[in-house]
Amino acid sequence: MTFNDNASVGGNTARRRGGGAAIAGGGIAGLGALAVLLFQLFTGTDISGLVGGGGAPAGGDDQGTAIENCQTGADANARDDCRLAAASLALDDYWEGEVQGYQAPQLIIVDGATGTQCGTASNQTGPFYCPSEQNVYVDPTFFALLRQQFDATAGPLAQLYVLAHEYGHHIQNITGIMQDNPSNGTGPDSNGVRLELQADCFAGAWVGDMTEQVDENGVPFLEAPTQQQIADAINAAQTVGDDHIQQESGGAVNPESWTHGSSEQRQQWFETGYRSGVSACQTFGIPGGSL
Repeated sequence: MTFNDNASVGGNTARRRGGGAAIAGGGIAGLGALAVLLFQLFTGTDISGLVGGGGAPAGGDDQGTAIENCQTGADANARDDCRLAAASLALDDYWEGEVQGYQAPQLIIVDGATGTQCGTASNQTGPFYCPSEQNVYVDPTFFALLRQQFDATAGPLAQLYVLAHEYGHHIQNITGIMQDNPSNGTGPDSNGVRLELQADCFAGAWVGDMTEQVDENGVPFLEAPTQQQIADAINAAQTVGDDHIQQESGGAVNPESWTHGSSEQRQQWFETGYRSGVSACQTFGIPGGSL
């Protein structure tokens, strides 16, 4: 998946923030670095304080500086940070058409580590959405670390799937889905799992429609994804299934501890959104045991 080289992405509102040098895995090797990294990929909770490693003070008032040299689709194709910033334009355009009165989240590109009202954002915690701030935090070096240290593809469409998933949590927040379905523990039928699977479905819905979003000149932001790129995104969904994470950590699969859903469920709900759109993402309307 690539941006059209001549698409204008300079109107993005992403900000760059942070300082220091958080190193993923630096303080978590004893707990299974890969398992913790994968677990945190889609969580809205920073657990770096439980596993060690550096961080920044809690905060979130400083909104940072604009992303530099990110004006065209060609820039977005060349750099992870610009790719994410550019994708925020297409995501906002999509959700403006789906949610009446849509209010865009603030995308923060993290350098090293920065404090938030939801804990420390860094490549150690992975991308997450902070509901109290309505901010999405992503450190692009997280993807490079996955590629270099864990032999993960983390290609362009997989990266945008991650971002779209976090935007899905924003939609749940501003439409009241989060508030109507508060945490009720863990397990395959828990509200937490249903929220995560719905965010996967929302991400799939955007991927299925993303070539329809255009810049101010009517140029589509994105080219149509190839089948291989879709397969990579689906593989990313499978990789962060609770059962897969538990297997990678060397433990037994325990569905009652799940917070995000199985690999099969995550793939299924991404594909449901991709094929059928937002209206099909009714994870809270599915009886227990049928997710």
